[in-house]
Amino acid sequence: MFYIKQELPINGQIRAKEVQLISDNGEKLGVVPIGKALELATEKRLDLVLVSPNAEVPVCKLMNYGKYKFEQSKKEKEAKKKQKTQETKEIRITPNIEEHDFMFKAKNARKFLEDGNKVKITVRFRGRELNNTKMGEEVLNQFISKLEDISVVEKKPKLEGKNMFIILAKKA
Repeated sequence: MFYIKQELPINGQIRAKEVQLISDNGEKLGVVPIGKALELATEKRLDLVLVSPNAEVPVCKLMNYGKYKFEQSKKEKEAKKKQKTQETKEIRITPNIEEHDFMFKAKNARKFLEDGNKVKITVRFRGRELNNTKMGEEVLNQFISKLEDISVVEKKPKLEGKNMFIILAKKA
């Protein structure tokens, strides 16, 4: 369900004594008492909508409020469709990764980067591998050099617990 961020006061909700009135086709009708403005609105079967409450003389417009709200929600949906969300894809490897596996993971990372996502490459150390974190760092540096033409390093190799990771983002 879509909602307009700000509900505009309409018809009886307007508390001003006099308002600057704008007709449904955009023509300025001048400053009129609220009673006359409401009469005009009911006469034309439209709503009197307060569009600018902070002006010296509040500004009201004659319009079909239901139609206006519908069009606003439609515009909101369109704006949401055009947004591109950026995800972080994770690739897990071990410090003693084989060449073929490395190439396969690098190819996937390249694909993720081309799609506009960030890539987090995690080296997981198990058992005694934790004593030799240099190997993990070397593998991560290999990834960086393999993908340097398309990516930029957002976070340098960092050890957290039993994992070491880097984050790559697409070059601008």
